[in-house]
This record gives sequence, structure tokens and C-alpha cells, in this order.
Amino acid sequence: MNHRERVLVAMSGGVDSSVAACMLHEQGYDVVGVFMRLGAHDPEPQACDAAPVEGGSPATATSATPDSKSGRIRGLSLPVQAATRAAPERQRGCCSAADATDARTVAGKLGISFYALNFEEDFGRLKQYFADEYAAARTPNPCVMCNQWLKFGRLIDYADAVGAARVATGHYARLDTSGPRPRLFRATDAAKDQSYVLFGIDPTILRRTLFPLGEMSKADVRSAARRFGLAVHDKPESQDICFAPDRDYARVVKKYRPDAFTGGTIRHVDGRILGRHDGLPNFTVGQRRGLRVAVGTPVYVSQLDADTGDVVVGPQESVTSREVKASRVSWLIDAPSTALRALARIRYNHEAAPAIVHPLGHDRVRITFDEPQWAVTPGQALVIYDGDEVLGGGWID
Repeated sequence: MNHRERVLVAMSGGVDSSVAACMLHEQGYDVVGVFMRLGAHDPEPQACDAAPVEGGSPATATSATPDSKSGRIRGLSLPVQAATRAAPERQRGCCSAADATDARTVAGKLGISFYALNFEEDFGRLKQYFADEYAAARTPNPCVMCNQWLKFGRLIDYADAVGAARVATGHYARLDTSGPRPRLFRATDAAKDQSYVLFGIDPTILRRTLFPLGEMSKADVRSAARRFGLAVHDKPESQDICFAPDRDYARVVKKYRPDAFTGGTIRHVDGRILGRHDGLPNFTVGQRRGLRVAVGTPVYVSQLDADTGDVVVGPQESVTSREVKASRVSWLIDAPSTALRALARIRYNHEAAPAIVHPLGHDRVRITFDEPQWAVTPGQALVIYDGDEVLGGGWID
């Protein structure tokens, strides 16, 4: 391996991506850091519209876009104010002005080239998808789509613009690119594994990707951050969806799809009408709280009917199922033509369960679980594993 190979590192200002950048720099790579300015929410006074320019100078910042003609990134130097970072136990959201400052500081410490990339327009597409899915009575997973569209989509364009052969992130996952096709595996630390949100990355992009943290635990990463002398070594992890750090998803949906909030009926699986609701985006399969109906025993949302506008509720057993269909399936292996035994994961915090995968054409599958699974939710990603290896995945219908 040529250790002077240039690698573009996505730096969010958090401890994971900061350590990833430091590790690659220590290993001899020519690291270029980028902060993805998403316009996810309105931060505090925008002290940092971007990050330092060549050499990691703390005095200026660059908001950059690629110049396809010259192959270079063009940017505008702007003054930067100091920004302070609070240290709560949890941090909601990401990509704030303070995060940009943290990323800039790490880049300055390493003395690497560093840019802020304006993805706000692209990010609007992600928020529109989020709202459209809720309007269609589906529960979206924007983190998976962000990886496909932005972090491992548009980011490759920027890598090409600066002559970077590879891109790297602070995701917890493992890659093997030694064979004829790249192979994606769960991280060594099962508690931090993020392979679920990476299944849809194009194999040609995976071949150019590095996950430096794949063999590490979170404790290892924080220890490495202290060794590198990073102030973010104790920075809390970001939580929740970055464009809805207050968890008010309905607010986002109302902005992009106000028509989605049409009232309808709440009915029991046995046909009884129990009440009314103010819009399907207020609910998700498996939900128990906030239903505002009482039947004497606990009930859960078992179905959202986009055709009738009904919210269907029922007892716990009505929310379990053994079979699920998924479409828009992408494979990291040769697409199977016959049924295969595998493990299937139906949401991020779900433990992959034994199942049989039945191919239904080139991009659809039917999954039959050995045991009933709780709250199979349309709109969520379904990811298929062989042990620790990711075989592929799709979207639950």
C-alpha cells in the first residue's frame, strides 16, 4: 500500500471521525478533511460556516464546492469566530457551528487540508424523502439514505475533485477489499456496529472506502483520542435524526408535506371504531403511547392504512409477524436465484434473526422468520447477513 495515498475523511467534529482522521494521518496517508454542512437545523450564531483552508489554518474558513473543470475545490475564505462546546451527557443532532469548530480544531492540530462542503441543497432532498415516506404511511430511515446519497454518493465526487483515491468515515464496520468484490462485515464491537446503515453503498464505492474504527470499541476510540490529545475525547455522541434534534418529526413533515395531516379513524383490529386521529405521520407501527384511546387492555399500532387513512390498533400479538416483503433490494453478493438461510435485521436496534430469504425477482425478496418478529415496519431497511457479513438489503413494503 502507498501510505502517501490521498484519502478524503468525513469529519463531523465528533470523537469517532476525529480519531479516524488522526489514525490515517499517523499511518502516513495524505489526509484531506471535510465537514459536511447540511443546513440540518438553525444553529447558534454561525461562527463557523466551514473549516480551515490548506494547512489547517485556524484564521480562515472555506465553504467549498467542486470545480469540475479544474478538478480542484474552489472556496471562499471567511472570518471565523471562536466557538465553545457544551458537554452534556448526550448531544442531540449534529453538524452545528460548534461541531464545525471542533472538526476545524482537529484539522488544525494535524495540519491537514480541510474544507466545509455545502450539502444544504442536497440535504433538502433527504428531508423531502423523510416527509414523503411519512405521508405514505411509512416510517423512513434517513440515515441509510444519507449514506447512499451524500456520505458515499456526493462525497465521492468531492474525493475525485481533490484527487483522493479513497474516502473514510468514523463508522463502526469492517471491510475486506482483497478479493474480487468488496465484503462488508459487522464491527468487532457489536454494541457499536453500524453495518445496518451501510448496506446500500455501491460496491464500486465500497472498494474505495476505509473504516478505520471497525476493529475498535468505543472505549478504544476515546482512549486513542486522549492519546492524540483531542479535546473531543469526551464529547458525547450525537443522538436522534440530525434535522430533528428535538425529535419533533411532525414539524419536519408539516413543513414539507402539510397535506399529510388529514384526520382519520382509529379502529381496533376487530373492527371497532375507537376514536379519531389528526394524521398518519403522528404514528408508527408498534407504538403504544399517545394513542388517546382506551379499551381496558394495552393496544399497539399494528397498521397504518394509507388508502383509508385509518390507524389500526390491537393487542401485542397483532403487531408480530413471521413474514415480510422488501423491494429495491441491492446485493453485495451475486443476487441469489434460490432460497437461502440467513439472518435478517428489520431495524437498527433489532437483533438479526434466523430466516429464509426467498428471491422474488432481481430486486425483491420475501423473508420468512423462524420466530415471529415485533413491529415489522414499512419504510424501514431490511438487511440480510451471513453471520457477520452483510449480503444485501432492501426496504420493507
